[in-house]
Amino acid sequence: MAFPAPPKIDRRTLLIGGGAGVGLVVAWGLWPQRYSGNLTADKGESVFGAWLKIGDDGHVTVAVPQAEHGQGVYTTLPQIIADELGADWRTVAVEAAPFNPLYANMLGARALFEQPGGGMVEAWRDAHAGRMGLMLTAGSTSVRAFEDPLRAAGAAARVLLCKAAARRWKVEWQGCTTAEGFVIHGNNRLRFAELAAEAVGGTLPDPLPLRGDGGDRLSGQSLPRLDGPSKIDGSANFAGDVRLPDMVYASIRQGPVGDSRLVRVDRTAAERVRGVLHVVTNDRWVAAVANNWWAANTALDALAPRFETKSRLVSTASINTALKAALDGPGARIARQGDLSAVFKGARVVTADYHVGLAAHAAIETMTATAHYRDGRLELWLPTQAPGLARSAAAAAIGLAEDAVLVHPMLIGGSFGANLETQCAAQAAVLAHSLTRPVQLVWSRSEDLLHDRYRPPAMARMAARLGGNGQILGWLAKIAAPATGRELAGRLLAHDAGFRAAQAVAPFGDGYAVAGATPFYRIPAYAIDHHPADIGVPTGHWRSGAHSYTSFFTECFLDELAHVAGTEPLSFRIGMLGGDARLARCLSTAASLGGWEGGIAGSGQGIACHSFRGSHIAVLVEAHVGEGQAVSVDRIVAAVDCGRQINPDIVRQQIQGGLLFGMAAATGSATGFKANLAEARGFGDLGLPRLADTPDITVELISSEAEPGGVSELAVPPVAPAIANALQAATGYRLRRLPLIPGTV
Repeated sequence: MAFPAPPKIDRRTLLIGGGAGVGLVVAWGLWPQRYSGNLTADKGESVFGAWLKIGDDGHVTVAVPQAEHGQGVYTTLPQIIADELGADWRTVAVEAAPFNPLYANMLGARALFEQPGGGMVEAWRDAHAGRMGLMLTAGSTSVRAFEDPLRAAGAAARVLLCKAAARRWKVEWQGCTTAEGFVIHGNNRLRFAELAAEAVGGTLPDPLPLRGDGGDRLSGQSLPRLDGPSKIDGSANFAGDVRLPDMVYASIRQGPVGDSRLVRVDRTAAERVRGVLHVVTNDRWVAAVANNWWAANTALDALAPRFETKSRLVSTASINTALKAALDGPGARIARQGDLSAVFKGARVVTADYHVGLAAHAAIETMTATAHYRDGRLELWLPTQAPGLARSAAAAAIGLAEDAVLVHPMLIGGSFGANLETQCAAQAAVLAHSLTRPVQLVWSRSEDLLHDRYRPPAMARMAARLGGNGQILGWLAKIAAPATGRELAGRLLAHDAGFRAAQAVAPFGDGYAVAGATPFYRIPAYAIDHHPADIGVPTGHWRSGAHSYTSFFTECFLDELAHVAGTEPLSFRIGMLGGDARLARCLSTAASLGGWEGGIAGSGQGIACHSFRGSHIAVLVEAHVGEGQAVSVDRIVAAVDCGRQINPDIVRQQIQGGLLFGMAAATGSATGFKANLAEARGFGDLGLPRLADTPDITVELISSEAEPGGVSELAVPPVAPAIANALQAATGYRLRRLPLIPGTV
């Protein structure tokens, strides 16, 4: 018996659904959380718990609590629930989940606010992160954090639909199954649309029966992205696309980093710019408001704002001095194993110093927020990776209770961690409160680069002792870097008194700042020390966090040790893994696919690997120094084991994007500082690779039945060391500084 054809559904009306409406809610007797769902329905939709709705036209809408900024989460998370439900992928849609502690991402909270040894901070996090509704998109945690609840939600809805169908057919519900949007029992078939309304009153068994491994499963297939069509044809809505009645546009200029205060503006000159309506000032910034953004941004130049900076002057030289002083000063031991002092005593020790500079996020979309204040309530439309924290910041900025602020999370044009920050939300709230009309605030490109929360700079002093057979007997990594984890948490959680009290007694040192430095190689004795550096520049989370520089330190130094030991770098690594089969397989696969020649002089080949958030990767690079002493990357081969893959195409996209992001960080993305201002003011100042610079890229995904690991950040850390190792093979000299600039040894 053929399936009846479903009614035609316009995907563009499904992509971002939701809104206030009347719907039917499941009697969720076995709901495992202490918070109630607040998912709303449009007319004709039935709400199944906190995660999905089914419409009377057959569409299935999944509520996603994670921000979509290109990583594919608006596809992979609905794919999990659709697979367990037995839905027809052609009828699946997605909407941003409403604010609710049910959707708190505890894995993301641990990734950002982990303080090894900081028991008080950890106790606060585990006790209160859920209550605060930390709906964080961070740390490559989306699938890992939400696969289980999504599978449970899909299974629960499937059971309820099967029970409704079984009542009609007068059969046992356990004999029913679902596929392609139908409940099936023998030759009997009923569409979800016909059953949803009556299914909501059912009860659930304990435990819920999950699907087995057999059958035609959606999970593991490279299904088309749900956000793809609208992004291609331009109908997807980003924060800059929001249009409200009577809305005005604002651009902003903030003072230099440090203790800067606005002391003068030329209002008369700004008012002569056609379209300018208002000038709003406070101690930290000035904003021009106009009937179009171009006029508002032009007015900022006419305002000629002058700021007074009372704190110390910050420059590239002062940053480097602060890092060097920290490295020579006291540090905190974050990780250790064995008796390193005994291993090093009286031994010949190999040492090397490394340095990485500040790196900008440089996302396509600059900081943007639209705000509307009326009748004591505030609405915000903005790209945010932390809607609850943005709500808190906006409420505090204008003295509102948090429950008087409604945040509408938007699609994000990139981010790489930048949209964890909340200052734009607070600024838009102040403007809307002052003007009492809707206002859209958009930072200019130069403002976005001048006031980024940069990937921190760092210096490392690496030391190791080799045994007679070339084995590493002892390893010491002393890393000077800002305490970015503390800084980030203090900034984002400034309004939580419990966190402030916990952080005040947390031990010296910051585990976030040296994350990834603990070797995954089998080394009998090692120690990782963090030397906190006060550089005078705000720093924040940047794609892969500290792993982006600690992998550079580790994998470059390992290559140097292989040369000292007279061992080929690939064999040296595999021999040091001590039976880590997954990472060893990544290394051997990348070497085989890339035609590894041993990294011999003149080959221009380098290799590096990394384990990160439950996933493993090895990267082989071919590179050379081209005309004008520019680094040219010719080829990148990556082998990846990230466990079970929900959507292999999206995994491949994220690996490819991460490789290019890591390559950009290795050859550009950095900014110097002068007189408390970043020297990079536009994309042209960052030395980013262009399309013509893109190397040939091969990505091999290794099949695995291990639990899914993180993917979005995985490919970033090993690229820079692989390029540096390739350049050493090509030129004969070692570059120990990022970005890689030939001639600096």
